[in-house]
Formats: sequence, structure tokens, C-alpha cells
Amino acid sequence: MTLRHHVPVLTGTYVERRGQLEHYFDRTAVEAWSRLTTDAPVSRVRATVRAGRDRMRALLLSWLPADLSGRRILDAGCGTGLFAVEAARRGAEVVAIDLSPTLVGLAQERLPRDTGPGSVSFYVGDMTDVRLGSFDHVVAMDSLIHYKAGDIAGALAGLAGRTRGSILFTFAPRTPLLSAMHAAGKLFPRGDRSPAIEPVSERTLRARLCAMVGPLGLQADRTERVASGFYTSQAMELVRE
Repeated sequence: MTLRHHVPVLTGTYVERRGQLEHYFDRTAVEAWSRLTTDAPVSRVRATVRAGRDRMRALLLSWLPADLSGRRILDAGCGTGLFAVEAARRGAEVVAIDLSPTLVGLAQERLPRDTGPGSVSFYVGDMTDVRLGSFDHVVAMDSLIHYKAGDIAGALAGLAGRTRGSILFTFAPRTPLLSAMHAAGKLFPRGDRSPAIEPVSERTLRARLCAMVGPLGLQADRTERVASGFYTSQAMELVRE
């Protein structure tokens, strides 16, 4: 199912970047992401990214209850659906959404016949769409790493009022390596390159979250970084005060 034009008021920079990401993941990167999210052979660089994403997915799953029976979970930026399937196997009712119709199509094709006691429903659209309803937990794995700190906090604020439990998300931490890669990407753009990640200072992000998400009853709690070759991402948990 496709959802359009029913999202909270978002900044112009968020909307602009969202359009770039939709174009990239739906047209340019489909084949690469299709291979990356299977056991198909990939380059050594992409193998480190695959390993990093596997570790991050396992980390986020470990931050959720072992038994998700009766819990409604939003997989915000579901890609090809790997996280959604694992959550469903724990009993969750998963609402999985992504900007890319092609990636959602792949996820639907790959959905196992038996997802255990849970279920997965796929949608195309923006993760903040209010028509998706409310959730016990929201998970946004690597779907916000291309946004600035203010836009990350704004998107999470759009979800906070409809989340009964925790919000788990990842961001690109501001490290010397990621900052250098970010600068190089701006200096030497390529047509087939993903829209640049946005390295974010954790201190800045926490301040934005305190201002925008704090009044909605959520506060930043544990955080952990996963680094694997060319993959570096940091998980953070927002919990009810």
C-alpha cells in the first residue's frame, strides 16, 4: 500500500533530502541493495557494510523485549525487510514502511511464508505518516543517517506522540573518518553515489532531542556504536521518562 502527503509539518531540508533518497534507493541502488541484503557475493568493502548492518540489526533487536507478542512495531525505513521478519518471528505485529516502492516490492517477494507468531504489513511512504497509527516500539535502522541533527529530532518528534514504549534509531556519528568521507563526497560527487551521510555530533543531537522530543515524554538513554570496515553507525534509545 502506498501512503502519500499525510505527514506532520517537516522542514524543507528534510523534504528535499527525502526526495533525493527516494530517487536513489528506488532507481540507482536497487541492484546493489538487493545483493547486499542477501548471501550473494559482494566486494570486500560491501562485505564490511553487510557485516556491520547485521551487527546493528542484532543490537537493536537485543534492545527490544525477547517476547514481542501483542506488540505493534514500526520498522521505519524497512528496506528489504530483514528486521521486520525477525521482529515478526518474536510475535510482533510489524508495520514496515520505506520510501522506495522497489525495495518494498523486494521485501514483499522475500517475505517468508511462515513469519512465526507475528505478522508484517508493508507500506510505501514516509515513516512519520500519522495514518500508520500508534506503536509500542519504533525502530529506524540507518534510515536517518542522511539527515541533519535538527531533521532527525523533528522526524522522531513526529513519532514520539504515537509511541507508547521506546524509539530505537541510528545516526552517523561525527568521527574524523566519516567527516572526511562526507567532505570528499561533496567535493567529488558521482551520479551513482548515495546521497551523502550527515555526520552528527552526539552532543548536538542530544540537545535537539531534549528540546523537541523531551516535551513529548521521551528522553535519550543508552547508546552504542557499531564499526565494521566501511560501516560506522551509532544506535540510540529513547525511552519514556
